[in-house]
Amino acid sequence: MSAQQVIAEETRLIILKELDLQANKSITSEAMRRILLKDWVIDQPREWVEEEFRYLVSMKAVETIQARSVLIAKLTERGEQHLQGLINIPGIQRPSSMDR
Repeated sequence: MSAQQVIAEETRLIILKELDLQANKSITSEAMRRILLKDWVIDQPREWVEEEFRYLVSMKAVETIQARSVLIAKLTERGEQHLQGLINIPGIQRPSSMDR
């Protein structure tokens, strides 16, 4: 597995965790980009974050809504099940037992 693939899978888990922390289980791509940079030192453009959102949509872990120039992601039940360790979604790092 390449370093880029590891970062992408870890980032997808981080996105799901961050969505779970939000009161409405949603976040904009720009807000997520800032969190990735500030808390995880993952320095990527908003378009990259939106690409990760689209991957998560393809796996039915999130739903998205376009709001002007940003994308808003919302955690789905399937995404919550992955965070709880009830299912494993390919391409997303599994949460550790400490995360559950």
